[in-house]
Amino acid sequence: MNISLWIVAGLLAVGSLASGAVKLIRPKEKLAASGWEWVEDFGAGTVKAIGALEVLAAVGLILPAALDLVPVLVPLAAVGLVVLMVGATITHLRRHEAQAIVVNLVLLALAGFVAWGRFGPQSFTG
Repeated sequence: MNISLWIVAGLLAVGSLASGAVKLIRPKEKLAASGWEWVEDFGAGTVKAIGALEVLAAVGLILPAALDLVPVLVPLAAVGLVVLMVGATITHLRRHEAQAIVVNLVLLALAGFVAWGRFGPQSFTG
């Protein structure tokens, strides 16, 4: 189970880092033009803030445990990613974007698995 949690956390971290970096680097208008129409519902600062939170989640999913430095941050980062995915799901529900909702729910479930596993049976304490 520990290996599964590391793999899922790693995949989530890579995806969150990539997604967050794109939101931080590209202007809102270019994101909207490249198929991320949902950014039109938010200000540029909010889009950048979402990107920053995704990058922080990516870092929090891996580094604290890898460096054995405050490893309780791993499940907290996973919970933060769950909250982000709840917000993303609500946004896509309002916009009637079914395919995006499915992706958000899968990511939410994976982040929930990491949070459950790292708070519970495979915590880094002990």
